[in-house]
Amino acid sequence: MLYKHFTEKILGLQGVLIENIKNTDNTIHVYCKLERKLHKCPCCGNFTDKIHDYRVQVIKDIPAFGKKCFIHLKKRRYRCSCGKRFAENNSFLPRYHRMTNRLSAYIIDRLTDVTSFSGIAREVNLSVSTVIRIFDFVSYSPKKLPIALSIDEFKGDTNHEKYQCILTAPVNKVVLDILPKRYESYLTKYFNTFSREERSKVKYFVSDMWKPYSNISSVWFKNATHIVDKYHWIRQVIWAFEAVRKQEQKKFSKSHRRYFKKSRQLLIKRFNFLSDEQKQQVNIMLYASPTLSTAYFFKEDFLKILDCKNRDSAKIAMSDWINSALDSDIPQFQKCANTMMNWLTGILNSFSSTITNGFTEGCNNKIKVLKRNAYGFRNFKSVVVNHSPLPSLVMI
Repeated sequence: MLYKHFTEKILGLQGVLIENIKNTDNTIHVYCKLERKLHKCPCCGNFTDKIHDYRVQVIKDIPAFGKKCFIHLKKRRYRCSCGKRFAENNSFLPRYHRMTNRLSAYIIDRLTDVTSFSGIAREVNLSVSTVIRIFDFVSYSPKKLPIALSIDEFKGDTNHEKYQCILTAPVNKVVLDILPKRYESYLTKYFNTFSREERSKVKYFVSDMWKPYSNISSVWFKNATHIVDKYHWIRQVIWAFEAVRKQEQKKFSKSHRRYFKKSRQLLIKRFNFLSDEQKQQVNIMLYASPTLSTAYFFKEDFLKILDCKNRDSAKIAMSDWINSALDSDIPQFQKCANTMMNWLTGILNSFSSTITNGFTEGCNNKIKVLKRNAYGFRNFKSVVVNHSPLPSLVMI
């Protein structure tokens, strides 16, 4: 009796009496039945415990100890004095189902990992269509907005659109929603579904340097501080420097061009982080091109701004750099300076807060992996649950 008690505990099903267990190389078969008790007749409402007949139903359960698990449930049908026959109630198996509730929950939880429908189907001994059908019941739409809201796009190529839009809560690390379009008109309709009081709760709005996102922030989130993600405005300078490097290396001989190309990461890295030998290599390359040397100086001078501790010091340093870049004879850095000037407020706001788009970019990378594992999906409704503290969706 003690053995059965612990077996029932391991099985984790309430009111189940274990009769036998058969263990093979790949499967575990559990033979059980429910405790006999009074049941209310669904027809007349009277209580009865009279048994009409038994039938054995084979149910698929979550894998146990690395093996597929089958539950052979000996189900009763009760008979009421009014003539009604009805099946006994249980808490783990819905009517007409051939799998337990926790198996469905297990499938949804496994889909939070970077895996495909077919991989889950093989693991739980179900068909791919069954796994997809279970997942189609998952739906989630945010009713509340977080204090910090992050928005970004990713290349999804679904629903006849090249880019899709992702909304996240970067502080809580939760995916809020995936939108089929990133256009300003579509985002306007979407955020219009939230009340003014709900939108006023957003204190930080984080985005990249795309104008529609800035417009959405200024119109729908007037109480929020618009933060331009650091990664996006820092890479503007890196892109400008890379453009100068590519332009200058075309003037060199074939061997010198290969050397410059292979030394790309060495030139991008901050000079203070280089070893003595690497610094000497960089100095030799900069000596070969005065234009590249000037561009390298602007790049290094800009990266020093990242060491600023507050918004005020960053504002002074950024203003000096913009003026110097505008006065230079390098078109790439003049264009970069104009970009910085247009987005200066959002850039400086990034020094007042540690919130970034890092979590959002990580979700975008995960989406790409999911798409690759699934060999691509053109249907926007094909979604997977993202691993997060709250229910959320990520499109594959």
